[in-house]
Amino acid sequence: MIEFIESVGASTIRIATIYILAATGSNFAEKSGILNMTIEGNMLVSAFFAVLVSYHTGSALLGVLAAVIIGIVFSAFYGFTAITAKADQMISSLAFNLFATGITAYLLITFFGSAGATPRVAAVPEVAIPLLSEIPIIGKILFVQSPIVYLCFALVAAAYYVLYHTKFGIRVISVGEHPVAASTVGINVHKIRYMSMLIAGAMAGLAGAYLSISLSSQFVKNMTAGRGYIALSTVILGKHKPINVALAGILFGFCDALQIRLQQSSVPTQFIQMLPYVVTVIVIAFFIGKDDNPAAIGQAY
Repeated sequence: MIEFIESVGASTIRIATIYILAATGSNFAEKSGILNMTIEGNMLVSAFFAVLVSYHTGSALLGVLAAVIIGIVFSAFYGFTAITAKADQMISSLAFNLFATGITAYLLITFFGSAGATPRVAAVPEVAIPLLSEIPIIGKILFVQSPIVYLCFALVAAAYYVLYHTKFGIRVISVGEHPVAASTVGINVHKIRYMSMLIAGAMAGLAGAYLSISLSSQFVKNMTAGRGYIALSTVILGKHKPINVALAGILFGFCDALQIRLQQSSVPTQFIQMLPYVVTVIVIAFFIGKDDNPAAIGQAY
């Protein structure tokens, strides 16, 4: 029983990190009024470039840095489309996701001559924190993880502080609620929204890198497999509050970890693999409650 708890608990934290990173970053974009459905595509492109750079340099760290940069660039292009060009944000988001699916499949064949997966590359290793990792049960769950996991929870705390205790955070919230009013008091709405999108891109890029060269050590075609949309659901379930978003990410991480564990049972694999997505639909349909989206979300200014 202890082994089961440790296994599922550790897997929950590992998988939840994907959702928490992507959702915490996307929360900045949505708080500023940008409907950010590009998480899926951003993570996918970033995951590919993390592996590509790691493969050619032999450095997982450079792979992570490359993924973050690609994530920022990807979000900058979407930001231009949504903020400057004032395109419909839902349609353009889906277009960016489709583009990411196509370009990664093309680049996979171009650089690696494979339509399915890349070779194994240098990966980010797990790090056991001295003393803390020796604590029964909790130690193996929380303190034998990738450095990106530890960074993830530090970023959640930083996101909470920035949003609610800094001038920039207050401006992000005001722009998302009433951009016209924010503009009349001298706030540059476009600048705030661009900065928020760049934060979202950096964290989606980090999530993509974590997926491909920490949880795994290779890129597999379409390896995000809908995780970006679950991250979007994580923002909604967390009601755009960083701590709540992290808790929602842990919930979805637990569902994912449990379905992986249950694949060893006699239940058909296809039904088990549906678990995280079924939970997502149920939660959104029945447990979200009152809509608390920023008032101006999705509205061009």
